[in-house]
Amino acid sequence: MRFDLKVETGLIVLLRCEIVFPDSLETAISQAAAATQAAIAAQQTRLQIEIAIPELKPLPVAQQYLSQIPRLGQTVKVFFSDTGAAALARHQWPDVFYELRGIEELMEPVHPEDDAFVFVAPTPVEVGKVEEICNRAGERVCILLNPRLEDISTVGIGSAGRHLRERFLNHIEPCYFFFPLERGALIRAYPGDWQVWWAPAEPAESEYQLIASQEQRPSGEELGQILAPMMATEQVHKPSLFANMQQFWKALTQ
Repeated sequence: MRFDLKVETGLIVLLRCEIVFPDSLETAISQAAAATQAAIAAQQTRLQIEIAIPELKPLPVAQQYLSQIPRLGQTVKVFFSDTGAAALARHQWPDVFYELRGIEELMEPVHPEDDAFVFVAPTPVEVGKVEEICNRAGERVCILLNPRLEDISTVGIGSAGRHLRERFLNHIEPCYFFFPLERGALIRAYPGDWQVWWAPAEPAESEYQLIASQEQRPSGEELGQILAPMMATEQVHKPSLFANMQQFWKALTQ
């Protein structure tokens, strides 16, 4: 992942962002850390990092991510869904010097001296508390790391879910996004476009190729339209690369 930068009147201006298909979990986390740095430099304060790999364990990812991003400030709070996860992180992360807490652990989670807040794998149960802390944080940086907010039955459907999205979720910048598809992935790294990558079936062309790039996140229907020509041109059906990739990621994250 490469950024081209220039300085104008003391500000860092990002001209171009180039990424390659991440060939390991470590590469994806490094890309996420670089995208976070770019977003913070551009004065973005509500960020989301999502590496949507099946069976991915949140604590090892969070530890690697937090160790790679530039220090967010002198006083940074990292919140977990419960106090047990926070205690485990304190035990396993000797090199992370942030304050690690369960999201319901503190009576007053936000103080004037706090510089930034990170939420590790928040679920729909905690979304109200996450919103409250972000609102009280004001212009300070808040990062949602691999949030698990897909359960609309808990988040809310109809007007309640719509109001939550309009009030809070839609204002979070998708800073880094990696979502595996059957034969490729949907990737976005701030400030770049949403990219669709594809792996040809032929062994000689097994490297992932960028086949589409657009400003807005593609819908499921748009993804189908993008991938349809690639699938139609292949006459030989081979074992799904997604199955192989799942095994690859699982081996890395055990």
